[in-house]
Amino acid sequence: MKRISVFCGSRDGIRPSYGEAARILGQAFLRRGIGLVYGGGGVGMMGRISDTVKNGGGEIIGIIPNALLAREVGRSDIGELRIVRSMHERKAMMVEISDGFIAMPGGFGTFEEFCEIVTWSQLGLHAKPVGLLNIDSYFDPLIEQFDRAVSEGFAYPENRRLLLHETDPDCLLDLMASYTPPEVEQWIDPDEA
Repeated sequence: MKRISVFCGSRDGIRPSYGEAARILGQAFLRRGIGLVYGGGGVGMMGRISDTVKNGGGEIIGIIPNALLAREVGRSDIGELRIVRSMHERKAMMVEISDGFIAMPGGFGTFEEFCEIVTWSQLGLHAKPVGLLNIDSYFDPLIEQFDRAVSEGFAYPENRRLLLHETDPDCLLDLMASYTPPEVEQWIDPDEA
């Protein structure tokens, strides 16, 4: 994997372990030569992972909608900051240039970005690995909800296998590197999405 998009909070959260996980994931990217694609902000979890990759000399591509540029303190000191018009354009560009996706703890924006990427995988718009870095059980309720969607008949078991999750950054990256996507029917032509 050459580049991975990371979805994470523009805030730090209340636990020091969240910021530490961002630093550890950034270091794992550096060791493996993986470029960081992320939301382009310099605050919160986004700032922590981008600081780590930047300080280690790794590749960084930030993608930020113009409307969020000031609020999330868009970083002009990283390798490349792409300013786009909308959140949809941001996600489409992330899918285009990334080989996989990781969500770390964050708020509604993180959930939305992550769930849309999983949905795009389910619809056959991409076949790239999608993972949750589950720090301090942050994503346990979400993982349980995905399992419940299957047990209640709202999602197919093969679609549940589209989602990887781990508590350790290196273990998650290993899972992603060996990922073989399940067979899913392509519901939408990517050019029409």
